[in-house]
Amino acid sequence: MLSGCQVGGSPVSDREGYFTWVDEQGRVRYSPMASEEFTPANYPDAEELRSRGYVREEDGKPYFTWRDADGNVRTTYYQPDTRTDEEKGFVAPPAGTTPARVYRAGDIPLAPEPLAWHDPDAFAILGIEEGGDNHLERFSETCCQALDTQNHERWQEGREFGIHLTENSPVHRFLTGESPYQLIALPHDDGLEERIVRLRSYAGKGVFVPSVVFLDSELSPVRLVTDLVSDFEPENWHRRGYLEARIPVFAAKEERWMLVFTRARDLEGQTVIETRRGPLKIPHVSTGEFGLIMMGAQ
Repeated sequence: MLSGCQVGGSPVSDREGYFTWVDEQGRVRYSPMASEEFTPANYPDAEELRSRGYVREEDGKPYFTWRDADGNVRTTYYQPDTRTDEEKGFVAPPAGTTPARVYRAGDIPLAPEPLAWHDPDAFAILGIEEGGDNHLERFSETCCQALDTQNHERWQEGREFGIHLTENSPVHRFLTGESPYQLIALPHDDGLEERIVRLRSYAGKGVFVPSVVFLDSELSPVRLVTDLVSDFEPENWHRRGYLEARIPVFAAKEERWMLVFTRARDLEGQTVIETRRGPLKIPHVSTGEFGLIMMGAQ
């Protein structure tokens, strides 16, 4: 009589540190999991990984296997399509530039005429300028020759690049209130009159509502852009939500610097979006992360 014994324990696939997978022949395989240290190389930024087609350099070029008409198993390498849905044409890009309030050098906005019965504090409450003076000229009295230019960012052509406003960023008291700021050197191109800057303000513990002032080579304000009617794109599995604005840049009008800051008025507000669980209130904060890219004129 033959006797045997049963080996106890869990199957290989249930043991800690193993995973199961099926090869091209349909056979079940068991492989040990490699323990990875939590580093940027092992866990890269999701948006950066998406731009590479979710392919890590150490993994080599991706491939798929298939069986030909004679039953032979073939292997074919391929390059993932890294274009966004907007670039593929699946999603229509926003039309034109973002609506905003714009002040230019030399412009004198007409003062609104109050009615005889109006509340004298109504304009202040609504944020309407009563005087007919040039708002950009008054803004220029507090900006911008004294700003710190040593820590400016250089524009990176052909790709979206990030800038950060943190508690350690330089702070300036503008006409619109105290705010951290970032100076960015714009690319100079005399051959192209107008281009579009796409600015995304990413949400974290809140969202930074930007205002932008364009400066000439002497750091004198040329154009001030505020009250941007930005669209909020909710977060998904591989990136955070963000406010997006598209702002024209006029190289022929001596716009050499772009200055990003926020106003005290904006910090008092909040962005409200609709979710499956109801309205979500996102506070406005004085620090944040931004993505910038230069696009052709639209």
